[in-house]
Amino acid sequence: MYSGYPESNTPSRSSSTSAHSHHSVGYGYRASIQGDVPKTVHNLLASTKQLQEVLEDWSFGRATETQVSDVYVQIGTEFNATIAAFAYHQIDLSDLHTVPHDMRTVLEQCLAEDPTPETLAQFMPQLKAVLIKLLRGLKTRQDTWQSRAMMANGASPRNSR
Repeated sequence: MYSGYPESNTPSRSSSTSAHSHHSVGYGYRASIQGDVPKTVHNLLASTKQLQEVLEDWSFGRATETQVSDVYVQIGTEFNATIAAFAYHQIDLSDLHTVPHDMRTVLEQCLAEDPTPETLAQFMPQLKAVLIKLLRGLKTRQDTWQSRAMMANGASPRNSR
């Protein structure tokens, strides 16, 4: 079911029947300004939140494995855009490159079980650990990005009051 995350920022399919589809419509189609770190990070974090929501729906039988997969693919697209945005500012995120694979592993194990709240509770700590790794990795680059963005805009930390 999970073929990995997309290699490019091509539009991904999204389910129109999901209770949370309003969150996913258009993410894959958004034109982003090269190096727009805040926008790409926002989109990525919104997709991870959507994953948690669709997994909860799945656990109660209100969402399908396909809908979970769609959100996972969405996260891959947003992840790639985020990597590219940081790379534009010459900020390396290679330590986070395993996040989509780690997430996929947890999702495959979870979705192989019957959809129940207990199943979700069993796998949610592993998923949250992957998400925390992602968040911490992004957070540690925040100051570096901000200082490089200021320099790119012609401002220096001394005269940017």
